[in-house]
Amino acid sequence: MMPPAVGERPTRIRVDLANLAFNLRSIRAHVGVPVMAIVKANAYGHGLVPVALHLQAQGVEQLGVAFVEEGIALRQAGVNVPILVLGGIFGPQVAQFITHDLEITVSSLDKLRQVEAAAGQLGRKAVIHLKIDTGMERIGVHSYSSRAFIEAAVASPWCELKGIYSHLACADDPASAMTQQQLERFLEACGHIERIGAPMPLRHLANSGGVLHFPGTWLDMVRPGILLYGVQPDPASQCTVDVRPVMSLASQVVYFKVVKAGNPVSYGATWTPERDTRVVTVPIGYGDGYPRALSSRGSVLIRGRRYPIVGRVCMDQFMVDIGQDSAWNEDEVVLIGAQGTERITAEELAQRAGTIPYEILVGLNERIPREYHGR
Repeated sequence: MMPPAVGERPTRIRVDLANLAFNLRSIRAHVGVPVMAIVKANAYGHGLVPVALHLQAQGVEQLGVAFVEEGIALRQAGVNVPILVLGGIFGPQVAQFITHDLEITVSSLDKLRQVEAAAGQLGRKAVIHLKIDTGMERIGVHSYSSRAFIEAAVASPWCELKGIYSHLACADDPASAMTQQQLERFLEACGHIERIGAPMPLRHLANSGGVLHFPGTWLDMVRPGILLYGVQPDPASQCTVDVRPVMSLASQVVYFKVVKAGNPVSYGATWTPERDTRVVTVPIGYGDGYPRALSSRGSVLIRGRRYPIVGRVCMDQFMVDIGQDSAWNEDEVVLIGAQGTERITAEELAQRAGTIPYEILVGLNERIPREYHGR
């Protein structure tokens, strides 16, 4: 990673768009069906608009976001591929979906009526996807009571039924028995569309775990999220698709000192060296989304070697014990990524912090500048 330009913050995220494109191609080749690339939550911390524009340039068939505001931001940035808003909707927002050409998740009969009313007032059909709950118990009509809901959507004069979908709760684990149950429930619900003689909309079910482990869930489209960014969703996941990390995170040494034996480091005096040691300070902290849970548990790379974080991670800084080694102000410090022969992954950080890789990625906030390479 190149050093920052004069006046720029030394801590920065590097997004490798060439690896993003590689991952999209790899997933496509693996599943053989269209891809809905999930770019919600600031594209998993990678940057909503730059990532979506690059995926559009790669010919991605569809994008998925969580909220209408994300979809509007993409439309205003010039993204014109189909966009599905995956989250639940509020009645007053429905008109915004339609006017910005965003596809709507309809998760109940009441929501369907709200969409119909808004579409009727605008004199323009709404494009919808039906959400079927097959075991997640989040949003959606239960699969076993979905017939009236499906019939109403098929018959709606103001809705174009483009898709029907559900979400897998346990597919990150290849040994999951629940995934097959969810698939069977979903296919049974979809079967009612055939029984009433209506055209079958796009059926989509597979998230990243489904893409990795359950070919039966691929159906007509898949919805990879974290896998698209080169990160495995769970320690139990099997790497059945060749993907490359898209994000790296680096900073620089900002201070160097010798800490005497017995002198504690950072808030709460939770770590004390047993002998004189060299400690450097790195200008990133939990105010940037770097987890405080990595206090005295995480590590970084400096000059190709791995060193431990010591003491508590502060809001804007943390300290690293380099022992008797040398480091200089402005030396690169890698927090996620490779340096020399060493590598720190988002998966490793998540394990050390007692969380999941998703939280590591999306937690890195806009205080950290992002650089885009490989366009």
